[in-house]
Amino acid sequence: MNCLEFRRCKLADPRRLPEEARAHVSGCPSCAAFAREVDETERELERALAVPVPEGLADRALLHARAPRRAWRRWALAASVLAALALGAFQFARQDQPALYAHLAIEHVVMEPQSFTTVRNADADAFRAVVQEFGATLKEIPGTIRYIRLCPVEGGYGWHVVFETPAGLATLLLVPGKHLPATQSASAAGWNALVRPVRGGYYAIVTPSADATSRFDRMIRDCILWA
Repeated sequence: MNCLEFRRCKLADPRRLPEEARAHVSGCPSCAAFAREVDETERELERALAVPVPEGLADRALLHARAPRRAWRRWALAASVLAALALGAFQFARQDQPALYAHLAIEHVVMEPQSFTTVRNADADAFRAVVQEFGATLKEIPGTIRYIRLCPVEGGYGWHVVFETPAGLATLLLVPGKHLPATQSASAAGWNALVRPVRGGYYAIVTPSADATSRFDRMIRDCILWA
């Protein structure tokens, strides 16, 4: 088993690895670090579920979580609902249904400022494995990877990736399993977001300006073959 195969295996079922995957990670420091990142995120999502929730919220979360196949997706869903309830500054955005997920992408970035100051799991093979989870092909890396993290998002989980590009830092959120009918865009709190449906889910780009978002979107479409 090589590194890419291990990372795809770890993403598919973080808690149960086959023997060949365990053998690989025992001798590969890079994959061991990747595995720790995924395990840490699972623990954070479990801790989020321990927070008391309003009456009836847990039932609604479980109802919407029946479709995902993996248990850790259910944890991510519940955690995302809790995070959404805690936010006040962006509640107006939820009234704007045509651009709801674009506003949620901005909200997510605002709530994770450490993503711009922390170098975390900046690994091309890890990003390639995430892209392949969508059934897509990575032709080249769209910039320099600085940060990769599995995060709770509205309706499930997603990968939060920050790139260093010629135009500055750009955030890419990759969210599997959620199918949107059309492209969305929004601006709020000094940020601009574009959400585009693709095979396997959707991606969201967040940058400080519409021009930077558009340029990075072109890079993403040039570098990743979604079909």
